[in-house]
Amino acid sequence: MDPSQLSFLTTKVLKNIDLYSPEGVDLLMLTAAQESHCGKYIYQLGRGPALGIFQMEPLTLEDLHQNYLYFRRETATRLEQFKTPFHQLDLEGNIPYQIAAARLYYYRFPAIIPCREWFKADNDFLYVSALAKYWKKYWNTYEGAGTVNEAINSYNLFVRNK
Repeated sequence: MDPSQLSFLTTKVLKNIDLYSPEGVDLLMLTAAQESHCGKYIYQLGRGPALGIFQMEPLTLEDLHQNYLYFRRETATRLEQFKTPFHQLDLEGNIPYQIAAARLYYYRFPAIIPCREWFKADNDFLYVSALAKYWKKYWNTYEGAGTVNEAINSYNLFVRNK
């Protein structure tokens, strides 16, 4: 998927669910770059359970619903507005739903997403590194096979250099 179009759609979705921030868009772009090469894959390679441009596992989505959104009905409606009648396929092909689900997944953690302003204007590498560390801690986790360096390289390859 073209990263500029994905970024544009991500911005629209995040504004629609009142969770827009430039760093939120950047974090989701990094996540999509690392997890699916910005949408090249919608099924996890090696027959794993992860689906969609963010490679979210169905059990992760279920956990998001049962242990977070269930207790926050107003927040849950932010995601539900994007469901289709074929909601079992939403993690595979419904990109706005995937964007909203990924952002709400990150939203459940109290840690602030790194901001570009925290770093010197001429040091974009530190900003992307901080986003990659955030992705690793909260999305991929210490058990995941992905690395911070891979995420930085994926972002540079699939988002920045396009």
